[in-house]
Amino acid sequence: MTTQLLVRDVMTAAPHTIGLGLSLADAAKAMRKYKIRHLPVLDAGTLVGILSDRDVQLISSVSKFDASCILVEDAMTQAPWTVTAKTPVAEVAEEMAKKKLGSAVVLDANGRVIGVFTTTDGMRVLADQLAPKKRRAG
Repeated sequence: MTTQLLVRDVMTAAPHTIGLGLSLADAAKAMRKYKIRHLPVLDAGTLVGILSDRDVQLISSVSKFDASCILVEDAMTQAPWTVTAKTPVAEVAEEMAKKKLGSAVVLDANGRVIGVFTTTDGMRVLADQLAPKKRRAG
């Protein structure tokens, strides 16, 4: 019997998040500080969007305004794709590929953000599956 790999086994747990009313400059600073590319956006603890480093770069490059004057709310993707921790990774990877998504926000039964599954997490799983098994010494 094979065990299915679940999102909870490979997701980035307890991800950094950002508030709806903060600026793109705040988001960019957090992304650099924590070396991340996706920030779930919360409003009073409720998921309302997701902001990627691409969103920040795109808005910053085409806007005549300073990034400190543009709110996360104005740059985020609303209604991000969500999954549960018990969703099989194979299903998530298939949907992400089909929809060309860079991430899935992982929610608990109460709708709270508990993780993020990104293409980087998916590539780590793929690398683990394709890498030759290391042999134990003697």
